[in-house]
Amino acid sequence: MAAIKGKDTKPELIIRKGLHARGFRYRRHDRKLPGRPDLVLPKYHAVIFINGCFWHGHGCALFKWPGTRQKFWKEKISANVARDQRNYASIDQAGWRRAVIWECALKGSGRMETDLLLDRIAAWLSSEKRILKIMGV
Repeated sequence: MAAIKGKDTKPELIIRKGLHARGFRYRRHDRKLPGRPDLVLPKYHAVIFINGCFWHGHGCALFKWPGTRQKFWKEKISANVARDQRNYASIDQAGWRRAVIWECALKGSGRMETDLLLDRIAAWLSSEKRILKIMGV
């Protein structure tokens, strides 16, 4: 488990590089905001969370409950989901726009084409919509 990264994950790098190539500038992991969003785009008053399906308890094909230490993992992942909800509520109350991009949108059999995913994020950033949620098919 020590080898599992919390920052600079492959999905995060794909989105960062793609948005940067499209001209979007951002800050990473801003400690001043609840949940330390993966990307903060002050110009658009928007934050982006890039969530791993396992760690954040997403009910997709990439998520599977571990067979060992089941009580520990249920408590851990349930606490992560509850923390996410609190952080999202705090972000929303502070007036920020919020996007949640799930790992399954970039990985696995239900993944989206990367350019299509980045186009959806770019369109959301340029719009007035408050919330965006992208997951795999």
